[in-house]
Amino acid sequence: MNVTRRTAVMLALVVSCVGLPIARAQAPVNSSAAAQPQPMAGTYERITVHGASLVGNLEGDTPDRMVSVYLPPGYAKNSKSRYPVLYLLHGFTDSDSNWFGLHGPHFVSVQRAVDRAYAAGAMEMIIVMPDAYTKYLGSMYSSSATTGDWEAFVTRDLVTYIDEHYRTLAQRASRGLAGHSMGGYGTIRLGMKYPQVFSSLYAMNPCCLAAILEPNAEAMGRAAKVNTDGEIAAADFFTKAMLASAAAWSPNPRNPPHYFDLPVVDGKPVPETIAKWAANAPLAMLHQYVPNLKQLDAIAVDAGDKDLPPIPDTVRALDGILNDYGIAHTAEIYDGDHVNRVEERLEKKVLPFFGEHLKN
Repeated sequence: MNVTRRTAVMLALVVSCVGLPIARAQAPVNSSAAAQPQPMAGTYERITVHGASLVGNLEGDTPDRMVSVYLPPGYAKNSKSRYPVLYLLHGFTDSDSNWFGLHGPHFVSVQRAVDRAYAAGAMEMIIVMPDAYTKYLGSMYSSSATTGDWEAFVTRDLVTYIDEHYRTLAQRASRGLAGHSMGGYGTIRLGMKYPQVFSSLYAMNPCCLAAILEPNAEAMGRAAKVNTDGEIAAADFFTKAMLASAAAWSPNPRNPPHYFDLPVVDGKPVPETIAKWAANAPLAMLHQYVPNLKQLDAIAVDAGDKDLPPIPDTVRALDGILNDYGIAHTAEIYDGDHVNRVEERLEKKVLPFFGEHLKN
């Protein structure tokens, strides 16, 4: 394991032990400074999509989001052909620009993985990844007055734009949703709530599935002291994760400058806020969405056996709950950690999965 990946995994391991969202640490990205990654079998475009659902978010993020789009090799050759779409969600502190190689090597290259999958016979599809990097390094793909309604952005604004501007098969049977870490969380969250939009789901190494009923008081104390953008940038990783979670799950428009509540204040737990966070945990939410989950055509979830300590266990717990309700799915614990086989699995597992289940 190289130094960069080892550092990321060790950092994420510590994060998981104090009950924070999982992430692979990345520096902030400059969305306007994107270079065209090469070589590619398909065509890469980076576009701007206006998110009406993100307008007026209290943390001040732009509602005009950068979005990476990877068109398959056949798209330019066959002007009358339409294609299924895979919506792909990145993790906390990450960005579409990292996944598509605009800032140099990353633990995954979407184009490289997809091109190899096509070469092996996978069905061609359009790949779409929005930039969900926010003031607090990640949207959690949730609905919040503070962060913005990211649920609506992904399921309505983004899907509508892609269907209107590209030759898609504009139907749920031809739309898939997948994501890694925070994106895996988003995949499960959005998939169970919007089966009318997406027909198939694949959650890779999903974080944040279980409710945190005893938040770390020390980390909350540090988060409470952060007030300016400079202090956010200088904060340790755990503090940033707490701020992102609070912005997504416990917004409060009457509590500037952050406009959110923390679940521990002055060292004392705040039950009402803890309950809000717990209500956003998929293992708790799932029981309300069983009929929706049964509408989906296919569900897959995975985790590396050397992944962050909570993740394999929560994936096993999710597997058990889905089994209890008779919801068809596949779950796999494989030989790997949080990041070291993501590109390989995107190529050999995720793309073939959607090639099998999306309507072409």
